[in-house]
Amino acid sequence: MIEKITKNPLTLKRWRIFKSRKISWVASWVFLFFICVSLSAELLANNKPIILFYQGSLFFPIFKEYHPTDLGIQNQNVLNYKKLSLSDKDFSLWPPITWNPYESNLEVKRFPSPPSLDNLLGTDDRGRDVFSRLIYGYRYSMSFAFCVWLLSYLTGTLLGALMGYFGGLIDLIGQRVVEIVESLPSLVILITITTVFGRSLTFIIIFFSILSWVTISFYMRAEFLRLRKRNFVEASRAQGQSHIGIIFKHILPNAMNPIITFSPFTLAGLIGSLVILDYLGFGLIPPTPSWGELLSQSEKYITTAWWLAVYPSLALFSTLLSLTFIGNGIRDAFDPKQIEN
Repeated sequence: MIEKITKNPLTLKRWRIFKSRKISWVASWVFLFFICVSLSAELLANNKPIILFYQGSLFFPIFKEYHPTDLGIQNQNVLNYKKLSLSDKDFSLWPPITWNPYESNLEVKRFPSPPSLDNLLGTDDRGRDVFSRLIYGYRYSMSFAFCVWLLSYLTGTLLGALMGYFGGLIDLIGQRVVEIVESLPSLVILITITTVFGRSLTFIIIFFSILSWVTISFYMRAEFLRLRKRNFVEASRAQGQSHIGIIFKHILPNAMNPIITFSPFTLAGLIGSLVILDYLGFGLIPPTPSWGELLSQSEKYITTAWWLAVYPSLALFSTLLSLTFIGNGIRDAFDPKQIEN
C-alpha cells in the first residue's frame, strides 16, 4: 500500500510542488527539529547525569531511578547527583541543561532571575529554569494538539462520511447535531466544568476532541456527497461491495485532501488554544511546564523580567509560523491549478 502511494505519479508531483516551496520545506525541517528536541527532553534538560560511572559501577540515572544505597550512600533518602563527590576514577556525562522543569535554583539572589551561565534563559517566579520549562512545555503542547487532532479528525471524518454517503434522514439528523455542537459556548462550559471537577491534560484533550470535530465533518461530508455517485463507486456497488467497503476502500482514499491540507492549521490552532487556557489559569495543573503559564507570570513582572515574555513568545511564534508555512505548502501541493501547470 505504501509503495503504491509513493510511486503514484500524482503523489510524486505533489511532493515536488511542496519541495519547490522553499519556505515550507525549511519550515518542515524546523518543525521536525522541535519535535526531536521535545522527544529527547530528558537528554537535554535534567538534574540527573545521562551516564554515571561511580565506584566501579555504571549507572544510567535518566533511565532508572536509584536509591542512595544503590550507590553505597547511607543516611540519605533522596539522591542529589549535583552534590555527589566524584573521585578521579569516577565519570559523569550531564545534559546540556542541568535543571529539570520542576527544580528551583536556590542560589540566585531573587526570583525571577535574569539569564546567566547557570540559567541561560533565566528563571521564573519560583526559580525554575525557563529553558527547561520551554522544552518540556513544548512536549505537552504537541501531545495535546496531536491527540485532539487525531480524535477530532477521526470523529469528524467518520460522521461526515456517514452523512455524505447515506444522505437522507442520517444527514438530516447529523446536521442538527452539528448545529447544536457548533453553537455551544465551549470556553464557558470548559471553565465551569474545570472549576467544579478540576482539570487535567486528559480531561482537556477529551473536551476539545468532543467539540473540535465539526469543521472537518463539513468538508468530509461535502467530499462524500461529491464522490458517492462517481462511476467507480457505482461499479463497486454493482459488484456487491458492502457500504463499509465502499466508504473506507473506495471513497475515503479519494477524499483525503481536506484532512491533509487542514491538519497543520488545526495543530497550530490547538497549540494556541492550550496556551490561552494556561494563560487564563484554566489549562494544565501547576507546576506542569506550560508556555501559557510563563506568559501569565510575565504579566506580573512585565518591567523586571522581560525574559518571561520574550522567550515563550518566540517559542510559540516560531512553532505556529512553521506550521502555517507547512500548511501553505501542502495547500499548494494539493491545489488542482498547481498540479495542472
